[in-house]
Amino acid sequence: MKIGRIRGADGSARLALAHDDRNLVDVRTAETLRRMRAGASQDAADRVAAALFPGSLAAAAASGPMLMEALAEVREFVAAGAAGAEEALLPAGEARFLAPTDPRVMRDFMSFEKHIINATRRLGGQPPETVYRLPVSYKGNPTTLLGQDDVVPWPSYTERMDYEMELGFVVGRGGRDLTPEEAVNALLGVTIFNDFSARDIQKEEMGGMLGPAKGKDFATGLGPWIVTLDELDLANLSMTVRVNGEERSNGVSGEMMWSPAELVAWASAGEQLHPGDLIGSGTVGEGCGLELGFFLGPGDTVELEVGGIGVLRNTIGQPEPRRWYPSPRQPSL
Repeated sequence: MKIGRIRGADGSARLALAHDDRNLVDVRTAETLRRMRAGASQDAADRVAAALFPGSLAAAAASGPMLMEALAEVREFVAAGAAGAEEALLPAGEARFLAPTDPRVMRDFMSFEKHIINATRRLGGQPPETVYRLPVSYKGNPTTLLGQDDVVPWPSYTERMDYEMELGFVVGRGGRDLTPEEAVNALLGVTIFNDFSARDIQKEEMGGMLGPAKGKDFATGLGPWIVTLDELDLANLSMTVRVNGEERSNGVSGEMMWSPAELVAWASAGEQLHPGDLIGSGTVGEGCGLELGFFLGPGDTVELEVGGIGVLRNTIGQPEPRRWYPSPRQPSL
């Protein structure tokens, strides 16, 4: 099942399902129609549909197994061609996609050894031992997630804009101190994750032994779909990057040295995971410009394609004017 979020005609966020190559399903509308066909009034049907399918994926996933059961009923209703069901169909090309999840917390790991080696060598170093002993991550900014075709803002403090090709694992069931075996059952599905990076400020701020912060927090691309695990082979997903239509790199998910289940389990160690939370895989080998020796420019279009999930496309915006920048301080001790 492919689950997404779109902007409805009334401006509200709506859950959506992929229907075919050309159309998607507005889930709330379909559920209202399904219940009206069973005899409910429109007002009552819409109240139930809104409760089952809020515009927040995190809120919807908090209902537990009820969400997937309700989505399956909607899909069956539309697929059967029930009278009036076509009112819930929207042309996919006209839909305004939002980031498919709205997490409380977003974590991004480093689990592809090839990327770690390439990136650290480009910066004149060697992979730290820590990355082989622990799954290492940082917490990102869940309020700056971008959806399909959203323009990526170019902050005033950077001249080196980069993309990073990753997978995003979406939590469906909360938990704490999970084992990898338990963590598999906590996952709702997988999406495409573009960890946009301002490389110059990232390098500078991490020299202060903290971060990344400004180097990452301005934007993360996500979507357009979350695909449930029953439809994917997590060890064999092709991962391709194109910039302005030119293929830049190709990789496969099986190159991860920490499994998705291990990443989720470690994320839950000592802290609570919540439905809708997002966990990045880290960048696939050669999946960013830093590794390949080039950076993005204003107006560039980046497409990340993952087999079985789809294509995430974003365009880079124009550099923003600088209004203020910190002045250096002199040591006083």
